Amino acid sequence: MKKRVAIIGTQGVPAHYGGFETLVENIIGKNQSDNVHYTVFCSSTLMDPSLPRYKGADLRYVPLNAHGARSVPYDIISLAKALRGYDDILILGVSGCVALPLLKRFTKARIIVNIDGHEYRRHKWGSFARHFLRLSEAMAVRHADVVVTDNKGIKDYVQDKYGREAELIAYGGDQVTRTLSEENQAQVLEYFGLTAGEYYFSLCRIEPENNCHMVLEAFKDSGLKLAYVGNWGHSEYSKALYQKYHDEPNLSLLDPIYDLDQLYSLRNNTRAYIHGHSAGGTNPSLVEAMFFGKPILAFDVIYNRETTFGKGLYFKSSDELKKLASCALRSGEDMARLARENYSWAGIARQYESLFI
Repeated sequence: MKKRVAIIGTQGVPAHYGGFETLVENIIGKNQSDNVHYTVFCSSTLMDPSLPRYKGADLRYVPLNAHGARSVPYDIISLAKALRGYDDILILGVSGCVALPLLKRFTKARIIVNIDGHEYRRHKWGSFARHFLRLSEAMAVRHADVVVTDNKGIKDYVQDKYGREAELIAYGGDQVTRTLSEENQAQVLEYFGLTAGEYYFSLCRIEPENNCHMVLEAFKDSGLKLAYVGNWGHSEYSKALYQKYHDEPNLSLLDPIYDLDQLYSLRNNTRAYIHGHSAGGTNPSLVEAMFFGKPILAFDVIYNRETTFGKGLYFKSSDELKKLASCALRSGEDMARLARENYSWAGIARQYESLFI
């Protein structure tokens, strides 16, 4: 008999936003076995509620927004709706886990929580939100039947802080690989004014914890070309950075790119990938970048070192990044090999199913 698994904590599928949505997109469908049937809880304000099924999974809708502070009631209501009819409930993120001690009394389903990274450390949250997220994390770790972390640094944190063992399951990234002719890639580079192998590349949300200011300052006077994709009009922080750096001749500050062929071309032809993230665990964009076999220059925190198995180049300041980028870079072949061995979605899906079966 198939295991019935409810997945809550994302805005839903098809995936259009965020790492958890991409996770769900890739553990259902072709990567799932015949032993599991998934139901994905979705936001009817952000997704198309007329779609009842997707890739073999049932979709259930909650009429609330799934972003920001609104994710708390969204996750709690989703969890309440999943208390009956499922063998396992997979919760992605801790926003609604503050209600877990109460709601768990009303279900026989096993509760599995992926606690993500240190969400409360993100600069976008005020003091109350940070306190709330710490509390939600504590409730998740203490009351879940299984705790999942995506990075050894987070796994060790759970052990040290809460005295509890957690399962380690990373993200996949092989969905970014594709077949695209050199001619088509050259057209993309020409469109963006770039030359293969002569620019560095970075892709992220423009937020302080991603050290965007540090990356831009490092490249400003370096003479090296940087193509930087992000949401430059999102916040006062991002707008200020754009205003300060967009006229620098060697900096190409590009708006978000959703065309997969364009993203593939930019990643596949860069000299190296720059990753400034300092918060969270295993970051999806870093995992995806590894599949291209380019050198990785990453901000020096335990999460990035664990994700890249210590095979990257690491910096803690603009000066350090500038020196690294200006030196001859070693091959990134190790990155591609490690990505194939550790971050395939088929393997990640099997790891999750092992928790259910």
